[in-house]
Amino acid sequence: MEKGIKNRIELVVEEKLTAKQMKSGTLDVFATPAMIALIEETAWRSIAPCLEEGQGTVGTLLQIEHLAPTPLGMKVWCETELVDVDGRKLRFEAAVYDECGLVGKGVHERFIINNEKFQSKANAKGKVS
Repeated sequence: MEKGIKNRIELVVEEKLTAKQMKSGTLDVFATPAMIALIEETAWRSIAPCLEEGQGTVGTLLQIEHLAPTPLGMKVWCETELVDVDGRKLRFEAAVYDECGLVGKGVHERFIINNEKFQSKANAKGKVS
């Protein structure tokens, strides 16, 4: 995997994506958790075609600033770029925009994992006796 991979995903702010609905606040504006999910999706989808069979990625770090509100009905989009590859650790720069400009930015790290091994390890956590 080489740095420089970019991606963009856009959506329209619907009620289910508001702070009020996501319980992160009381207003009908694009929720920070929804912005985080958009950043993660944009990043993992950008490199998914580069992974080997049975591999996936998991988010391990988010350092994000939510800079401005976005109302219901407005389009938002996220742009990510893979800026560093250190073994299985991937570092992305992310920027989120709405129709009026920049609304969020930051860094997101993901780690390449073996899906089956990771899921088995997670499932075993509930079976400790």
